[in-house]
Amino acid sequence: MPALRFEGYVIVSGDGMLANAQNVMPDELKFEGDKRFFTAALDRAALIVHGRNSHEDQPNSPKRKRIILTRRVASTEPDPSNPKALLWNPAGIAFEQASERIGVTAGTIAIIGGPAVFDMFMDRYDAFWLSVAVNVRLPGGEPCFPGVGPRTPQQVLRSHGLKPGEAQMLDPADGVSVTPWRRG
Repeated sequence: MPALRFEGYVIVSGDGMLANAQNVMPDELKFEGDKRFFTAALDRAALIVHGRNSHEDQPNSPKRKRIILTRRVASTEPDPSNPKALLWNPAGIAFEQASERIGVTAGTIAIIGGPAVFDMFMDRYDAFWLSVAVNVRLPGGEPCFPGVGPRTPQQVLRSHGLKPGEAQMLDPADGVSVTPWRRG
């Protein structure tokens, strides 16, 4: 078993968007069942990885170690606003080195976005947890992955060697489910 396990997490609209046209996750994409699922997953993770515009905004957020992708640093630097966070420029240093610098050499790495961050790890995911709110549409929104628009999120995941498992309903009244996509 590898020392680091990579898992992605996102909720998308029925048309594959993770944010609206203003690049904001709208209330229409927030559901209690998905929130509970996501919170529990992040509570189990050794490290959270996301871009500058992504965050989970939860009570336990300040307690979680995280790496924030940015081009504003050469390789890594402590985040001046969060003692549990490390700023990381992938062009300056490998992920494993950044992870080591924040003190995480084993465990689950939770990748929570945005699209470029998801794409960076696409061929490394052990699992990707795709939550879908089938009844929500976000015309002109931000696609969850590069290539979504002409393709669905599911087609993008499949093209990277991930296969769907059994979907689990998170919010049945609203038609929100999560499907684990696993490597081979």
